[in-house]
Amino acid sequence: MPDEPQTLDPAAPPAARARTAAPAGALAADSSAPGRHGVWVVRLVVGIVLAALNLRPAITSLGALFEEVRDGLHMSGSVAGVLTSVPPLCFAVFGITAPRLARRFGPAAVVCAGMAAIFAGLAVRPFASGTVGFLAASALALMGIAVSNVLMPVIVKRYFPDRIGTMTGLYSMALALGTSLAAAATVPMTEAMGGSWRTGLGVWAVLAALAVLPWIPLVRDRGARGTAGPVRDAAASPQAAPLRITRSRTAWALGCFFGLQATGAYITMGWMPQIFRDAGVPAGTAGVLLAVTMVMGVPLAFVIPRLATRLRNQGPIAVVLGLCGLAGYTGLYFAPAAGAWAWALLLGVSNCAFPLALTMIGMRSRTGAGVVRLSAFAQSVGYLISIPGPLLVGVLYQHSGGWGLPIALMAGLMVPQMIVGTLAGRDRTVEDEC
Repeated sequence: MPDEPQTLDPAAPPAARARTAAPAGALAADSSAPGRHGVWVVRLVVGIVLAALNLRPAITSLGALFEEVRDGLHMSGSVAGVLTSVPPLCFAVFGITAPRLARRFGPAAVVCAGMAAIFAGLAVRPFASGTVGFLAASALALMGIAVSNVLMPVIVKRYFPDRIGTMTGLYSMALALGTSLAAAATVPMTEAMGGSWRTGLGVWAVLAALAVLPWIPLVRDRGARGTAGPVRDAAASPQAAPLRITRSRTAWALGCFFGLQATGAYITMGWMPQIFRDAGVPAGTAGVLLAVTMVMGVPLAFVIPRLATRLRNQGPIAVVLGLCGLAGYTGLYFAPAAGAWAWALLLGVSNCAFPLALTMIGMRSRTGAGVVRLSAFAQSVGYLISIPGPLLVGVLYQHSGGWGLPIALMAGLMVPQMIVGTLAGRDRTVEDEC
């Protein structure tokens, strides 16, 4: 049976009511089988970590071998430019389908299918003989990433309502680790395995295959019990009351914040090594600088969500991260080579707006159904906003003949990011506004 809702204190702040409204003891042990419950929890945590590790290697491994892939598939410059915009486009288009899929099959089943899609796409992509097949296989993997992106905050909110910061930090850290690992290790592994870009990309399918395994028994558990684990999954309930998320100012602020931080992250991943190389930094060092920026997200992705859940207002964190981005871009503008390591570190800190956004998704709704809708809305709107950024930077670089104008644009985007981050961080929930 569903958990009985607790009585909410109307005088309590919205964030406190959100924590109270979460199912009490969402992971309460089955009194008849406490040992089985412990195994189930461990399996769920392992599944979350492995899933998070697989949410970016499909993108960053391709970035590391992009030149070789272009040459191997004889891609034109325009097609290659389209390929760089495929990830956020897929995240926006397929991510919006996650709530309906979760209501129909349950979040665990959808994440399991998402991991299987990532595995299939990464396994098939290296065998593509042409651009169309390569794009189709990439889209399959990105579709799995998209629905998993949306549902990870939902699973954390549902099964760890009193550990949102810790669990969000854990999977954000795993996501950052997967991102930096693929960026740093793809080229060396490719060279060690014979130098073929097809082998270098295909090896990441092994990690995706491992991520499928812990979710299979979780899905079977749901089928056997009629639940998504030890308790009924309200996030997947078809009886969930409709929530008109577009009426919430907080949802729009969070979507814009997500989009602006994603814009900065994709610009950094796509263009930062080239900025350093054009400033005279050796190619190998430029790659290491990008890895440093990505690695900064590993420890901070664990710390920031825990800090965020202890504050009633997360706006100050958004401002501090934005100021780090402003400082990093200012340094790139005036002395890109002289202070390269400092700018890489500052931009790495700034990119940790991503785990902050994920944490706020879990905190800005009281219910599992609300988190599903808010996560899908914020991420879909956000990724749509992020699509033009990398392309616009490339156009400005080409027509201006230098990096001054593009870097000024990147720095300028930090200002609205801090503003909408402050609005999204206010102590309220979307249910109150809708």
